[in-house]
Amino acid sequence: MTEQARTERGLDRLVNFSDATVAIAITLLILPLVDIAGEVTHGESAGDLLRNHWPSLVEFFVTFWVIARFWTLHHQVFEHVRSYNLRLMRLNFVWLVSIVFLPFAANLLNTSVNGDRVSYALYLGSMVVTSVTLTAIEGELRRSPELLSTPLGDWRRGPIAAGLLALALVLAMIFPSVGLYWVLLLVLQGTLTKLLPKPRT
Repeated sequence: MTEQARTERGLDRLVNFSDATVAIAITLLILPLVDIAGEVTHGESAGDLLRNHWPSLVEFFVTFWVIARFWTLHHQVFEHVRSYNLRLMRLNFVWLVSIVFLPFAANLLNTSVNGDRVSYALYLGSMVVTSVTLTAIEGELRRSPELLSTPLGDWRRGPIAAGLLALALVLAMIFPSVGLYWVLLLVLQGTLTKLLPKPRT
């Protein structure tokens, strides 16, 4: 059996499909808010509605920020890629599954009871999968340098992000009252990368 051809057009289709999937996922986040906007009753102001549903707004903006961050990292990695293999494609689809799952997990947080550990586990767990998978994609590219047009950057970013999200998941299970705000541990990624010693080249 002959090896499947790897063309520049094929790589473009892979990246464009990934971008479109992320765009759809990030757009789906607004749908619960659209439903909430339709719940305004006679005599109720928009301010009343926002005060009653502010957690949904927070979940929207936090999840939007997280997906945008994941897409940015994915984009930065694939800027170095000139070809691909089957393992890279499979890892990329796992990454996409975890991204597409996030709007469902965010909506589950919105409808579940406050402090529901299962909802937080699904929400933060999907982010852990996203981060770990992107780290695996980078690892595959480093093992197959012929797939790269230029060298990848600091390899520590991926494991640090995955570790912070795993820590957020554990803390959410222990202290569910803080909830999705544990995701904000991601802002420490840059600081930790600077503090840790650089790997030897």
